[in-house]
Amino acid sequence: MKKIFILTGEPSGDKLAYKVISKLKKNHPNIEYLCVGGTHLKSIGIRSIFDLSEITYIGFTSVLLNIFKIKKTIDNTVQEIIKFNPDILFSVDSPDYTLRVAEKVKKINYKIKTIHYVAPQVWVWRENRLKKFKKFLDHILLLFEFEKKYFDKENIPNTFVGHPLVETENNNKIDLSQIIQKDKKIISLFCGSRISEVNLLLPILINFIIMMNKKYDDLKFIFHTTDMNRNLIYEKVKLENLDNIEVISDENIKKQILENSIFAVSKSGTISLEICNAKVPSIIIYKMNFLNFLIVKMLVKVKFANIINIINNKEIIPELIQKECNAREIYNSVVYFLKNPELMKQQINNCENTLKKIRSKTSSSDEASLVLSKFLIS
Repeated sequence: MKKIFILTGEPSGDKLAYKVISKLKKNHPNIEYLCVGGTHLKSIGIRSIFDLSEITYIGFTSVLLNIFKIKKTIDNTVQEIIKFNPDILFSVDSPDYTLRVAEKVKKINYKIKTIHYVAPQVWVWRENRLKKFKKFLDHILLLFEFEKKYFDKENIPNTFVGHPLVETENNNKIDLSQIIQKDKKIISLFCGSRISEVNLLLPILINFIIMMNKKYDDLKFIFHTTDMNRNLIYEKVKLENLDNIEVISDENIKKQILENSIFAVSKSGTISLEICNAKVPSIIIYKMNFLNFLIVKMLVKVKFANIINIINNKEIIPELIQKECNAREIYNSVVYFLKNPELMKQQINNCENTLKKIRSKTSSSDEASLVLSKFLIS
């Protein structure tokens, strides 16, 4: 029996891996799996050796503060993979964790094929990492076609599979009448999947809502989050005694809520592609502690935080970063868009033209599972 170890480092990676493995299971039902994953991989019967919350860190200072814990987690993960002895180590995103594990595994057992999904953003910073990747990666799956030139230059085998967040899914429709009132317009809010992001951005967004409520009485604000963070957000929101806020974590409900939103405020990240795909206008917010910001500013090669803006090399979606990421600036930006519907329509059109460049012929999960299949039978 063939074996695959699936290695993720945060909820978004768990979701991506789930989609790929669900496709693979249909064509190869007799594969044994083990993983570091979350609720999505668990839902298809794959056991995780750790809880994802144990390994989800963000920011340089957070990593430094947890350096010994991270090293121990990496070493324990490597030991479990070697003990499992898979044919394929399928790592997904979170490169600072997953690729360190993959490198160590390859040194111990070179026969294990290493396939990584979601290329590290070498076009943003640390391009010199490519030479290191070449030594331990057998194949890399790219979300963006423009990434190919970087990996081709180092002769690292790669496949452009497209971005999963820009695909159209036919999910079962759910009755949302308990969440959506006919006399309310929805603004969707995304403050990240990591607890550190939530703790930083949630107070800012709550203050933004309080300001919006003074001007509008027909809005409903819905926080989109993970199962892991739902209670954390709900408890903090409850303290404010605001009656026009909901917190949701169900994937199908989140998708439908987004599609019915008039606007979105989102932390910088891949979720912005999902917002664009739903044809919802938005702004991007992001904040980190000052030391982390200085380090990032010195290292990054791009001018923008959002991938839509990076691809176009201009600001299609407004970005409120660091000191501009405050309740007043968010309020001003959102109100400005709501007063100018032609600007919202223009942003949607620009985003749709950009998304056409990063869609695969079939689906990202189909393309990725096909690569895994080839390695299984090779």
